[in-house]
Order: sequence, then C-alpha cells, then structure tokens
Amino acid sequence: MQIAHSPVLRYGLAVLSVATALGTALLLERYHFREAAFPLFLLANAIACWYAGVRPAILAVVLSSLAFNYFFTEPLYSFYVARSEIAYYIAFILFAALIIWFSAVRRRVERELLQSRYELEEEVTVRTQQASLLNLTHDTIFVRDMSDVITYWNRGAEELYGWTDEEAMGKGSRQLLQTVFPSPVDEILAELLRSDRWEGELKKTRADGTEVVVASRWSLQRDEHGRAIAILETNNDITERKRREQEIQGLNRQLAERSTELEAINKELEAFAYSVSHDLRAPLRHVAGYTELLQKRVSSALDDKSNHYMAMMLESAKRMGNLIDDLLAFSRIGRAETQKTVVSLAQLVREAITEVQQDAGGRNIVWKIADLPEFYGDRSMLRLVLVNLISNAIKFTRTRAQAEIEVGYANGNEDDLVVFVKDNGVGFDMKYVNKLFGVFQRLHDADAFEGTGIGLATVQRIIHRHGGKVWGEGVVDNGATFYFSAPRPQGQLWKQTTS
Repeated sequence: MQIAHSPVLRYGLAVLSVATALGTALLLERYHFREAAFPLFLLANAIACWYAGVRPAILAVVLSSLAFNYFFTEPLYSFYVARSEIAYYIAFILFAALIIWFSAVRRRVERELLQSRYELEEEVTVRTQQASLLNLTHDTIFVRDMSDVITYWNRGAEELYGWTDEEAMGKGSRQLLQTVFPSPVDEILAELLRSDRWEGELKKTRADGTEVVVASRWSLQRDEHGRAIAILETNNDITERKRREQEIQGLNRQLAERSTELEAINKELEAFAYSVSHDLRAPLRHVAGYTELLQKRVSSALDDKSNHYMAMMLESAKRMGNLIDDLLAFSRIGRAETQKTVVSLAQLVREAITEVQQDAGGRNIVWKIADLPEFYGDRSMLRLVLVNLISNAIKFTRTRAQAEIEVGYANGNEDDLVVFVKDNGVGFDMKYVNKLFGVFQRLHDADAFEGTGIGLATVQRIIHRHGGKVWGEGVVDNGATFYFSAPRPQGQLWKQTTS
C-alpha cells in the first residue's frame, strides 16, 4: 500500500531511501564493510517499489545504479561501467523490476477488490434501508361476509385501491379487486375456519388497473353460537418492498457473480505469477550459470575485487530465486482452502523441529517442550507456522553459547488457545513491533541473519485464516517470544497430549 497520494512524498521517499542507503554504505565503508553497498541499495529499491509506486521506484533504481557505479566500483568517482560488470547491473535491474511488477499488480487487484466491495455494500445498504421504510405505510381495512360481499370499507382501503366506500360496498371483494391467491381459496378458507386467522401475500388490482402486492391478515368473526359471520381483512401495501427485495436479490446475485469473477481473476493472477516466475527463473539461471562459467574461466586472471563481484552476483541470483519462491508461497496462502481437523500440536512440533534441525548446524540447543494440547485447524498450515517460528528461534540464537528454545501454551480465555515459541536470542526493540509481520520487513541486517522477511508475514496470514491473531514480545539482546492463538470450536473436547 502506498504511503501517500502526494507525488512529492512518494518521490521524496524514493530519493530518501537511496540517499539513506548511500550514506549508510559510505559510513560502513570507512569501517571496512565494503560488501554492504549492494544489499543496502537493493533494500532501498525494495522500499521505494513497495511503498512509493512504479515511477518513484524507477527513479530509485536509476539513482541507485548511478550511486553504486560512482562511489563503489572501479574506477571510483566515475560512471564508467566495465564489461565484466554488465551482468551485475542486469541482475540488479531484474530484481527491482520484479518488485515493481509484483507491487503494481498487487496494488491494482486490491484496489479493484476494495472498490467493488464498497460499491456493492453501499448499494445493498441503501436498498435495504429503503425497503424497511415501506413498513410505515397506512393499513387498509375492509369487512366482508361469508359470501365475500364487502360490508365495510375504510379510508385506507379507498386510498390504496381507488374505490370509494359507496362504490365498494355490496360488491364481491375477489371480483372487485381481482385477487390472486398463493394457494386455492378453499384451502385458505379451511385454515381460516380452523384457526380463525390467516396471513399471506396477495396480488390485487386497483381501480386504475394497476396491480398491488399486499401483506394480508384475515380475522374471522363469529356470532354467539360460534357460527362464522364475517371476515375482517387488513392489508399493507408491500409492492415497493417486494420490488426492492427483488432488486436486492438481483444485487446479491451480482455480488455473487462479481465474487466468482474476482476468484477467477485471482486464479488467473496466480497462474500468471507462476508463468512469470518460470520466465524469470530462466534468465536468472542463465545469469548464474554463465557467471559460474565466467568465474571458472577467468578467475585466475582477475583481481580479488572482480572475483568478489562475481561471487556477489551468484549470491544475489540465489537470493532473487528465494524471493520469487517466497513471494509465490505467500500469495498462495491467501487463496488456499483450509481443511480444519483436530491435530496434535505435540506431533507438529516434533515434525517442525526435525525439519529445521539441519539449520542448527550441530549446535547445542536446550529444548523445552510443554505437554501441548490438541488444536483445531489446517494441519499443513499449522505445521508451516511452527516451522517458521522455530526456524527463527534457531536462527536468532546463533550467537548464544547455550541456546534455549521453549514451546508452550497458555489459556488466553475460555474461547482461545494460545501457543508460544520463546528463545534467548538477540531479541528486538519493541518500538519496531509493528514492523514484524510486514512483507520484506527485517529488524536485523541481512549480513548478520539470512532470510527474505516473509516468514512472519506468512505466519500472520495463516493464523488470520484460522480466525486467530499473532503477536510478538522481545527485549534487545534478551530473547523474544512469539504467540499465536485460534478460537476453540464449540463443543470441542480438548485433551492434553504428551510430546
């Protein structure tokens, strides 16, 4: 989502991102961190692409390329580009183009979805309010004997149907009003005689020949011997309400059709994303492959800096491939159907630890796993949640001589179950807690801890699909705890299981 509609702010963000990256890179270079420039400029371009829009992003790419060439490539302080560095810049531009494309498509689809939803909801609300006001119309009342002859005709009946009382009384009501019944008249009269009441919707014809739909209520009058002598009929004009209801039904059908269309668009977008990702992977593989060939062929003839450039190109190609895969996986989570069942959290935790154990690199980790209860949700999605959270705990305790990771649960309230993953790692500053679950948001340098910044965003999306919430707590250099919750289904018996 763009941070502002003002072009000045959006272009300002692009320039500020590049300037910040440049300043940071120059500062780090003074302390001999010469490899920081490239990822810093990539980050600046990602920020500009994601938050400022396409044109400011293009400006950021141009400024980043010029700044990187001028300040950080030989010969310094010139815009000369060596042939061996062309592939490097191509990879840089391809990455920025990917982010620009993904941001533009996502923003357009979200805008169309929101606009369609708001328009239809507003229209349905207006129509519903108008229909409810029709209930305030005046009642019509007339009385007829058991032979259907009208004996009383009030002013409300005159206003609705157009006949005066002199014209109506003495006439048969069915013939005068050309009444259309929802079922045979004999059945309606039989019900009236059994219960003394009948209610239903009737179609009648006014004096001017127009049809009217009324909500009709009949009450049977009996004499002292219990014999039926008259029928009092009260009518409310619901013609306009019925028309509105039909319109609302039509709008609901349109809403359903629009939802179907949007689902089809989402599927087409997903198919398009797969196709584009395949097309992006091909040139990406070419860049990586030819760079490897070039490295093997000419590495001995190049200086250390040129060899370093080629190594960074290979690493950037790998990172771009990971970003493509993570973005597609994140996109699929929002459209995948949840298959909810009762699952064993203890078993899921064991599977998650086994899967991410290789990331520990043989480190000595103290695991504290509580007796976890059963959970109601999609097994594969919940497994992905635990894999992401436990993997993060392993990663951010890497600097600890003795890593400690705890998985437990708490009863948030009688309706929710809360599960947490706690570690004694590097932690984070709570003033940045709102950035934890954003796509591409990172609170630590990529050089210190690897990752694409999509893991926690994926966790949040999955938990929201389960009707729960996710949050984190941390202290700088003193560990972090991540919680997720989901509502318990009504009537579900929760059992304690041993991990």
